[in-house]
Amino acid sequence: MPPSGRHTETPSSSTPQQQQQQQSQTSLHIPSGSMWDGPPQRWLKTYRTEIAASSSSVLSTCLAYPLDTVKTRMQAYGFHHFTDCVQHTYRNEGARGFWRGSAAPLFSITLVRTVSFSIYQKTKYLYSSWLEKVTGSSPLATSKSPGSYPTLSTIACFGAAGATAGAAITSIACPFELTKLSAQISVLMARSSASSVDDAIRRSYQQKGTFRTAANIIRYRGFLGLYSGFHLHLLRDTLGTAIYFMTYESCKQVAASTVNSPTSPLAVVLAGGLCGIVSWACVSALVLSSDFIARSTDVRPMEDISN
Repeated sequence: MPPSGRHTETPSSSTPQQQQQQQSQTSLHIPSGSMWDGPPQRWLKTYRTEIAASSSSVLSTCLAYPLDTVKTRMQAYGFHHFTDCVQHTYRNEGARGFWRGSAAPLFSITLVRTVSFSIYQKTKYLYSSWLEKVTGSSPLATSKSPGSYPTLSTIACFGAAGATAGAAITSIACPFELTKLSAQISVLMARSSASSVDDAIRRSYQQKGTFRTAANIIRYRGFLGLYSGFHLHLLRDTLGTAIYFMTYESCKQVAASTVNSPTSPLAVVLAGGLCGIVSWACVSALVLSSDFIARSTDVRPMEDISN
């Protein structure tokens, strides 16, 4: 019998998800009985991943959408350079033209990223437990160990979880992606004097706004028209999300080992910046291919549409 005032420790039977929540609460130093124990605060702690993902998605979409619009138009039509596209858009449509079709991605990206991060969080623990049974070592425990570096098991775990998340959200993202692309180039399509696509398809690209564009696509192409280029979209999102999370977790692990802190803001910032660059560079060809299939439009010199 242990001495009075002391207790013996028993092996923990909690799941990895419960252990992560306990570690998170400990790192936040939330005292028992404080204001953070109320229902709203408990809800915020429980869904902190979803809240962070949705908030960051709204902010990033609002700030980066004009650049995405310019990128899409440069891919679809033969603008000479970046400033040429910016000047043409502003001259013909004003500042509003840079945010044309933003309603669809504002909703879809928020939904997709929230679902994607939720799936990733759950599947990485699942795959880690499977790998632990096979190899005898937990990839998650290894990645969080001080001074550790990426191994084959950690890379495989994060990559498989990312691929699962990317494949799962494709069916949600594809229709919104097509609608967004259609709205972004709607004015240019309406000004085109000739096209390799039939008139019904061209009408679905006219300047009608996000939701009317989606309705016209369904009207002229059927519901499956919203899934044009789905196979490339699936391949792009599966590979891109796998590379994204592999790079993020591995870079964060290396940076954290360098500064001896697994939650270092510097490690998180560096990893977040690099994962976006690396994943985009690796799947950029698939992005371009899926965009062209989804748009179902021809690429012609800018002179043909500026008259």
